Amino acid sequence: MAAYARHDTSFFSQRALFLVAIIVIHIGLIYLFASGLATRIIHVVAPPLETTIVQDVKQRDTPPPPPPPKMERPPVEIPPPDVTINIPVESQTTAITNVTTKHVEAPPPAPPRPAVVVPASLDIKHSPSTDDYYPPTSIRMNETGSAVIKLCAAANGSVAGTPTLEKSSGSTRLDEAAIKWGTHVRMKPATSDGKPIGGCVPLKVSFVLK
Repeated sequence: MAAYARHDTSFFSQRALFLVAIIVIHIGLIYLFASGLATRIIHVVAPPLETTIVQDVKQRDTPPPPPPPKMERPPVEIPPPDVTINIPVESQTTAITNVTTKHVEAPPPAPPRPAVVVPASLDIKHSPSTDDYYPPTSIRMNETGSAVIKLCAAANGSVAGTPTLEKSSGSTRLDEAAIKWGTHVRMKPATSDGKPIGGCVPLKVSFVLK
């Protein structure tokens, strides 16, 4: 029992010493921090830390590189073909040559030749004499004169229609006698290029005493 007590006393004395040592160390550390001595010791032992602030520069979006320049191909020059022109040797000649290149229009056709027309005429051989139609009263009164009548003849030579008075003789009896004579005469018809055609013609009828 005594042995256990001695052992227990020594155990507690060691623990007390250890506890005191810890308390002393803490008191010393607190004094050092309070007096600034610890800070000086740290500065002496360890040099001040140097820091360098590196600014993080954000890279800007760089534009894409420009396209390569277009290379223009030089134009290919084609040499003109060799043209050989054979110029004829001018020869001395008196012939007339046509050098015009314009279109020459053909001359218009010649107008048709006008037909040859022969007017109608009196067929004296087959016509009566004017003496047969001389009015007796005019003969007794020595009445004379000339009247112009218009006769129209058919293609066969016969008188077409009644003759008309174109110019008076100055006597009604002689004018009527001339028209009456005209209805019994024969005519030579008018012709066109030798072909008989109908036509009218003036005739002078004279009444003269013999």
